[in-house]
Amino acid sequence: MFLINDNTLVTLDVVERFFSCDIDSCLGQCCIEGDAGAPLTKEEEEEIRRILPEIWDDLLPRAQQEIELNGLSYLDPEGELVTQILDGSNCVFSCYAPGGKCICAIEKAYREGRISLIKPISCALYPLRLKTLSNGNVAVNYHRWKICKSAEVLGRSRGIRVYQFLKEPLIRRFGQQWYDELVANCELYIKQYLSK
Repeated sequence: MFLINDNTLVTLDVVERFFSCDIDSCLGQCCIEGDAGAPLTKEEEEEIRRILPEIWDDLLPRAQQEIELNGLSYLDPEGELVTQILDGSNCVFSCYAPGGKCICAIEKAYREGRISLIKPISCALYPLRLKTLSNGNVAVNYHRWKICKSAEVLGRSRGIRVYQFLKEPLIRRFGQQWYDELVANCELYIKQYLSK
C-alpha cells in the first residue's frame, strides 16, 4: 500500500491494475446491480435535494414515486448514507439512453450544462471505494466486479492504469497535491517493480 499525505492508505491496485470504463460493453450495469445505493456525503444529499427539480423529468416514473414515498436516500445496514434504490438494485438516479445504456440522470444534467454537480464522488471514483478507519485515516481500495471486466480489458489495451483513469475524481476528492504525491509513488513503483 501507499501512504499518501500521512493519512490515506491506497491499495497497490491503483497502479498494478488497468481500467477504462467501457459503457458500450457493460451498458452501465454498475448503476443497476448491487445490494445498496451509491454512498453519499451529507453535503451531496443536500445538493441533490436542491437540484432535484432540474433532473426530475429525466428520472424513471418508478424512481419519482420511490423518492416521493421514501426520499432520495437511506441508511444502509452499515449506517452509511446511500441513494435510494428500486427493486433492491437500480439506483433511483438511473435513466436510459438510446441502445439501452443506463446512465446517471445527475451526470446527464451536468453534461448538458443544467447543474454543477457531476455525480456523487463515490460513483465518480468507482472502482475505488473509500473507507474511514478507526484512527480517522482513509483506506482507498479497489473493488473488483465481474461487470467491469471489459473496463479492465480496455484499460490494459490502452495502457491506462486505475490512478490515471480516475485522475479528475481523485483530485476532486483529495486535492491536486495529494494526487501529485500519489502519481510520484505510482511512477516510482512502476519503475522499480513493473518495468522489469
